[in-house]
Amino acid sequence: MALQADTQAFIEVVEAARAEGPSVAEQTPEFSRDRYQALAHILGEGPEVPGGVADTEIPGPAGPIPARIYRPNAEGPHPVLVFFHGGGFVIGDLDTHDKECRLLCTKAQCAVIAIDYRLAPEARFPAAVEDCWAAVQWVKASGSELDLDTNRVAVGGDSAGGNLAAVTALMARDAGLDLKLQMLVYPATDASQHYESFSENEAGPLLTVEVIDWFWSHYVGPELKEGVRNDWRFSPALAANHEDLAPAYVATCSADPLRDEGNAYAETLSLAGVPVKHSLFEGEPHLLFQMFHTCEGAKRLIEECAAAVAAAFE
Repeated sequence: MALQADTQAFIEVVEAARAEGPSVAEQTPEFSRDRYQALAHILGEGPEVPGGVADTEIPGPAGPIPARIYRPNAEGPHPVLVFFHGGGFVIGDLDTHDKECRLLCTKAQCAVIAIDYRLAPEARFPAAVEDCWAAVQWVKASGSELDLDTNRVAVGGDSAGGNLAAVTALMARDAGLDLKLQMLVYPATDASQHYESFSENEAGPLLTVEVIDWFWSHYVGPELKEGVRNDWRFSPALAANHEDLAPAYVATCSADPLRDEGNAYAETLSLAGVPVKHSLFEGEPHLLFQMFHTCEGAKRLIEECAAAVAAAFE
């Protein structure tokens, strides 16, 4: 599949560097985390945040959950986007997505609270779900302690974080908690892998099916894989129904193995009566959300995410 020229140029540099490392099967979570950190550093920093950035903790089911809060200015309380980072449930943290949270905060003029949920394999499914759900519940119930507007709360994330945002949106509906938006950037929504994009984009770029299987092997473990595939907390597309969920912004990329399941989830939500804005980014890969300084498509993606969040809070 042909990529946008600016994206192609960057990918060639990244994949040349990756070729020097061990094969996916030989990589440890620690190695992959370090490499993801290095990539985030290469992708550049985010803007200054006028209201400041501060690390904090939120009560969680297995102890305090680290979090980072970004404020657009000092005039709170602010509406808040609860953000879950991508990284296949195995890699990623507050630092790998710091730039994106800064961009969303300043462009949407809302607070962003990024959640450093537990990672696998140290904490396997459903640990990440439990932490993210605990964070949403805490923000809704006690966010005023951090000068947040608990009546205007949204969830969002990219890739695995998009999965967690979709799942927590379902949990919020079932618990009677009002969310203003679910911002789903190339979300993982269906673990069946039966979509055409899995074969079409099997070799990537950037995200390959081999890497996805590696993530899953750590997140759910081989002994749980088949049972967890059908658990809606891992595959939100399999939830009993999708009615009465928060409005959604869904972004997918044409050169991404997750493209078709994201497209299908947008359609599922729409058919269930959920207001949906869906954008398919042609000639763009997984990781686009983090490539703001590298390609025009990423700039448009961030602008659309911020616009959707800002509109949801009006």
